[in-house]
Amino acid sequence: MENRSSYSVEVEGKSRSPSVIVIGGGFAGIAAAHALKNASFQVVLLESQDRIGGRVYTDCSFGFPIDLGASWFHGACEENPLAPLIGRLGLPLYRTSGDNSVLFDHDLESYALFDTNGHQVPQELVQKVGEVFETILKETDKLRDEHTEDMSIAQAISIVLDRRPDLRQEGLANDVLQWYLCRMEGWFATDADNISVKCWDKEVLLPGGHALMVRGYRPIIYTLAKGVDIRLRHRVTKVVRHKNGIEVTVDCGKTFCADAAVITVPLGVLKSGCIKFEPRLPKWKEEAINDIAIGTENKIALHFDKVFWPNVEFIGVVSSTSYGCSYFLNLHKATGHPVLVYMPAGRLAHDIEKMSDEAAAKFAFLQLKEILPDASEPIQYLVSHWGSDENSLGSYTYDAVGRSHDLFERLRVPVDNLFFAGEATSIKFTGTVHGAFSTGLMAAEECRMRVLEKYGNLNMSEMLQPVIGEEMSSLSIPLLISRM
Repeated sequence: MENRSSYSVEVEGKSRSPSVIVIGGGFAGIAAAHALKNASFQVVLLESQDRIGGRVYTDCSFGFPIDLGASWFHGACEENPLAPLIGRLGLPLYRTSGDNSVLFDHDLESYALFDTNGHQVPQELVQKVGEVFETILKETDKLRDEHTEDMSIAQAISIVLDRRPDLRQEGLANDVLQWYLCRMEGWFATDADNISVKCWDKEVLLPGGHALMVRGYRPIIYTLAKGVDIRLRHRVTKVVRHKNGIEVTVDCGKTFCADAAVITVPLGVLKSGCIKFEPRLPKWKEEAINDIAIGTENKIALHFDKVFWPNVEFIGVVSSTSYGCSYFLNLHKATGHPVLVYMPAGRLAHDIEKMSDEAAAKFAFLQLKEILPDASEPIQYLVSHWGSDENSLGSYTYDAVGRSHDLFERLRVPVDNLFFAGEATSIKFTGTVHGAFSTGLMAAEECRMRVLEKYGNLNMSEMLQPVIGEEMSSLSIPLLISRM
């Protein structure tokens, strides 16, 4: 089959099963393919890389799992769409915060902030400035009502501080304030100049706080992929819509035909125009692709032979600008492995991506050495490149200044027999793994209904049977959440 120039996703014989091509092997694509296979569709999944997972990438080259992409389980509760699967697999979670907040994905008692001279910032000051930052953001709410035009978080904060000089911070306190802004920029994977003040808090935050996947996300993606016909190193270059089907061409010239297609490639890839659609997508769909913003946050994982840092969940370096601040996630606290993960976002992430991996790891280590002079050299390192990798061209989406939050829903809406899924199509859970997962299931259900309607010989029980497998919908197993 691999040597044929054309491949039809169908079964030869008297009765042909409905067929679908899933483009993209990230969480949304694997979820959609898994669900449609369970619904007795003939499914083939085309993935450009030599692995599945997309922006979920668990690397095991240290001898244990490290998530270089998504690693948090935002909303550690039974209501999370991924909870039944995580519970069934018995995957442990490490809760980093019980607060389901954009600002505090770690509990305040587990912060260790240092100034550039290596002096630890008093915990009382860290907490006090955190409360000030929350007050500043609440004050920006008033600007939404006063101004019809949108503005950036950075501009809004500047206006608030002009109005409320009592909220201004000086010296070390201002450096801590900049660090909180840096963490907010990390959440959105972009600089404060780009974040919409009108829409920054539109995302639905599930209860239960934030947790790390202790063993990484790989077990989930591999479980969902089991039994799915996956073609790796198949980079899609063209998608042609016909009246009765879809024809998809990959870079080696091979074509695949099916009744429908589910598009789950990252927004950055759609923006690049490397996939040609014939006929062109409607103007409203192209505008959604062009107008939704995607940011970049990277990870530089440093593996040490011993632990020499405080027993906290993260270590931070404060500075007079958010660009100069640093953030290290302490994986030893959650997993027992001596690893610190440096996490630059926005302009800093793009600047570091221009370096070699060796230079990037050295840069991260020097940030650490500045505050912990006794730091030993890392014995191994890993560096992600989500912004420049042609398979992602960004980490995850966010609400940009002047752009409607409805764009995410517009990106999700099907076009004929083309269906769309991924974190960028989730109006509720934008930028999250469970957002990608839930839109994959939604696209699969929409696809199933649309394609089977075309066959015209369905009974109602067949039409109403959902695509979600019984193993995900019926079992409710408590999540294994720890806090050391």
